[in-house]
Amino acid sequence: MKNFTHLHVHTEYSLLDGFCRIQDLVKQAKKLGMNSLAITDHGVMFGVVDFYKQCVREGIKPIIGCEVYTAPRTLHHKDSKQDSNPGHLVLLAKDQEGYRNLMKIVSTGFVEGFYYKPRIDIDYLKGHSQGIIALSSCLAGDIPRAIMANNLEKARHLVQDYKDIFGEDYYLEVQDHGIPEQLKVKQGLALLSRETKVPLIATNDVHYVKKEDAKNHDILLCIQTATSVSDSNRMKFPGDEFYLKSREEMMDLFYDMPEAVDNSNIIAEKCNAELDFNTTHLPKFQLPPGEEDPKKYLSDLCYKGLAKKYDKVTEELTDRMKYELSVIDSMGYNDYFLIVWDFIKYAKDHQIMVGPGRGSAAGSIVAYSLDITAIDPIKYDLLFERFLNPDRVTMPDIDIDFCYERRQEVIDYVIEKYGHDHVAQIITFGTMAARQSIRDVGRSLDIPYGKVDKVAKEIPMEIGMNIQKAVKNNPNLAKMMGEDEEVDNLIEIAKSLEGLSRHASTHAAGVVISNKPLVEYVPLYRNNEVISTQYTMTLLEELGLLKMDFLGLRTLTVIRDAIENIRKNRDIEIDIDDLEYDDKNVYELISSGHTLGIFQLESAGMQKFMTNLKPDSFEDIIAGISLYRPGPMDSIPTYIKNKKNSENIQYIHPILESTLKVTYGCMVYQEQVMKIVRDIAGYSMARSDLVRRAMSKKKMDVMEAERQVFIHGELDDSGNITVEGALRRGVSEEQANKIYDQMIDFANYAFNKSHAAAYAVIAYQTAWLKKYYPIEFMAALLTSVMGNDKKVAQYIMNCKNMSINVLPPDVNESYEKFTVVGDKIRFGLAAVKNVGENAVQSIIAKREEKAYISFTDFYKRNDGKVLNKRAVESLIKCGAFDSLKVYRSQLMNVYEKIIDNINEDKKHKIEGQISLFQNMQESSIFRENLPDIEEFEEDMKLALEKEILGLYITGHPLKKYEKLLVNKVSLDSSMIDNQEELKEIGIKDGSTVTVGGIITQKKTC
Repeated sequence: MKNFTHLHVHTEYSLLDGFCRIQDLVKQAKKLGMNSLAITDHGVMFGVVDFYKQCVREGIKPIIGCEVYTAPRTLHHKDSKQDSNPGHLVLLAKDQEGYRNLMKIVSTGFVEGFYYKPRIDIDYLKGHSQGIIALSSCLAGDIPRAIMANNLEKARHLVQDYKDIFGEDYYLEVQDHGIPEQLKVKQGLALLSRETKVPLIATNDVHYVKKEDAKNHDILLCIQTATSVSDSNRMKFPGDEFYLKSREEMMDLFYDMPEAVDNSNIIAEKCNAELDFNTTHLPKFQLPPGEEDPKKYLSDLCYKGLAKKYDKVTEELTDRMKYELSVIDSMGYNDYFLIVWDFIKYAKDHQIMVGPGRGSAAGSIVAYSLDITAIDPIKYDLLFERFLNPDRVTMPDIDIDFCYERRQEVIDYVIEKYGHDHVAQIITFGTMAARQSIRDVGRSLDIPYGKVDKVAKEIPMEIGMNIQKAVKNNPNLAKMMGEDEEVDNLIEIAKSLEGLSRHASTHAAGVVISNKPLVEYVPLYRNNEVISTQYTMTLLEELGLLKMDFLGLRTLTVIRDAIENIRKNRDIEIDIDDLEYDDKNVYELISSGHTLGIFQLESAGMQKFMTNLKPDSFEDIIAGISLYRPGPMDSIPTYIKNKKNSENIQYIHPILESTLKVTYGCMVYQEQVMKIVRDIAGYSMARSDLVRRAMSKKKMDVMEAERQVFIHGELDDSGNITVEGALRRGVSEEQANKIYDQMIDFANYAFNKSHAAAYAVIAYQTAWLKKYYPIEFMAALLTSVMGNDKKVAQYIMNCKNMSINVLPPDVNESYEKFTVVGDKIRFGLAAVKNVGENAVQSIIAKREEKAYISFTDFYKRNDGKVLNKRAVESLIKCGAFDSLKVYRSQLMNVYEKIIDNINEDKKHKIEGQISLFQNMQESSIFRENLPDIEEFEEDMKLALEKEILGLYITGHPLKKYEKLLVNKVSLDSSMIDNQEELKEIGIKDGSTVTVGGIITQKKTC
């Protein structure tokens, strides 16, 4: 049977109008007997790698392409009248050079030519046409447009231009979806083909996989264009012919030009571009003058660091260092470690807070000696092989936490050092979640909001939940579908759209660095002013590119601000990295459950856990962070019981005690699984990591094969023992099986101890600050959540419970952030609604010259352009002028008149002019004519504070009901939007809860 190759195909990554899920698309092509298929999304290459891998999996040749946008003039012209309607052109990569050129073309469209769409022009194509096949595209192509405009002469010129660029690899594309204009274009293209000898190519403009998908595709268009099916002026495809057609269907459409159909196979044979998943593209670290060998330079840095970290460098330490360095060198990662060391050094040299570590990198003594991490891997028994395994060749992955306010400075340093074209951030895609999919489809179908909302709320708010699971597990939802055809239709359409990529954005932390300009390996994308890759993080790693996570961690900024508060308030310098983690007062604080604001330990459930656990060592904090997750939570009662009765702990075999003693006989960490495999059966640490991975991924065939090795050992071809096995080490087969089963049960949930230990450092540091410097710490904590009214209110309540008074904003004392004033905390001006940054800076600057002594004095000395009436009103309402001994009611009564008078005075005052009454005026500014009225009632003052600050400061209207509320309420506002916290305390969809509050408004439906 003859083949046909679809060469004009839009997947879900044509984000506006593509409805082809890649897996479904490729499977359908295989079902239709096709042996090759192209991807040509609108202006992007987002889906290329996934498409390529799926095609290879199904035995279909992948053809990499893109339907690019052509600028009416040049890619640099950006005029709304002349340049806002670009044409289309389909480009396909013939070979590796073509693939590289295609990436450059697509990247340039975004980086240089973006104007409504990512555009390129003929001049750019001329320089990047090698290895590329071009098709004239659909009705939106430049040549079809010229034909429809009856301008055949222009069409001829364009054909010749493209023929000059692409030579024999240029084709005129004919389509037939039953659209009248296509018949005219088809005839015109046939004529041009005869005249110019440019061959024809028949395509179908594929936007969905099967014909019956047209309806759901139409709903997708409504969602993406924010319209509904009833909107007559909306974007809509004519007909239902935009699907993956068979060869027979294509021949029926183009019976009069069969060569156009067969040319698809000729083009497919030309296209042989392949993706390379076997080569790494690590950047080189620029060594300082006099250094020539990165291996030696790294080694020298490590041994210098080792001597600083340890009072005595033992043989154990040097052996561990030698081993790690040898593995790093053999895997080719010397430059990688130097790159990470360098930008962390830059951060620390510039007083940018850096976290103690993250992930498995904390298990490396090399990372510890280089100050990449701050947790001793020897002291806490952390394993290097969990991070870098010579038997598991993967890219190293060191993710770093930075102060979230200054993280970008580190990224900018890396960009500057390695080149703007060698560094980029990484794309990520937002997808349609279950509830949102139902809401979007309901809106598009014009179903009443109340009805749609009722259906959406039947989808449980759980991680991993989808519509199919919800229908299966929620009888009420299934009942609604059975009783109401409209609901059934809504659910079925939503199910078909759920999980589709909806929009592209920039990954919050990911950065990629390469040895050559990135565009040699990956297409680039522009999101506002941020340049990112068009491939996601995992795909970049598969393609051999180095990615790192530069994460902004709010808690590091809290620690920084707390230390600065301590320095200013107490004149004490704190070295937070110099703590010993053995202060019993800190553990008493944690054990009390008063852990609000303490990193990783502040949720309601964690507070309860810490109260029960009563941690008294750093190992307890590490274990607590590791256990408090779904799965391991089941071991918490056993852990607590064994901690309190350690003499009753029983081990299946005594060998286990050395590994499990630190966690009271419980398996908690992945590293423990690895050590048990080593200690019981004699595995190497590298191989034990492979077993651990197989268990965590539930690879049953691998696990059962390894069970036999674990018990009986393994010999090589020469009969030499490579793995001793449990039996040779004195462990019975019954014991070995029991241990192995226990590891399998737990390995899926076991946590990475290296990561938990690094985060336990931050937990301890924040607990230490809260214990010894509570005022300074809470001020920093409040600053970190400005803008989140619920969190600010929660922390202020915590301050009150700690007998720390939080004062309202004050024009003579407040700074931008929350600040320490003696033994109190003063509210920050930046948290006052309607008062912008420039206004805050002006208030502070003028006050530092001389304190304000009246409202008139305040306004006269500040710039009315940055401090408008709305801002002044907000300051009055929240009590920022109370210290000037005036009532809020008085100022609210006359502030506009005072401001108008001052502005009028400024307007008429000419520089250098001396008024006859100047002295009289200057003295009068301190004697304001305020009305003789009473201050607002307390409830009114509190209401104004709530309006402007988002919370009550000087009191609370429910204060007299506090005991009643504490005893009766089971859910408060600080938890209501936090699904994880609700789950922790046992509240889920359908639970009955008791809430307390104030009714501020009543609505009737």
